[in-house]
Amino acid sequence: MDLQTIKQRITIVQSKREYLLGLLEQPNLGTLRVDVNQALEELDDLIDEFRRTIPEKENS
Repeated sequence: MDLQTIKQRITIVQSKREYLLGLLEQPNLGTLRVDVNQALEELDDLIDEFRRTIPEKENS
């Protein structure tokens, strides 16, 4: 997989993160809140790992 494809996929992942944040605002989420929080943590880890692996100047 080339760098451009990875960047595009990271952008998609970042947009999904925003959706998950919106879900957390739902008052009727119940026990799914735990799963949403876990998904957010894993997405954040993935994004952080990408940023550590690919220097910012290459990330542009």
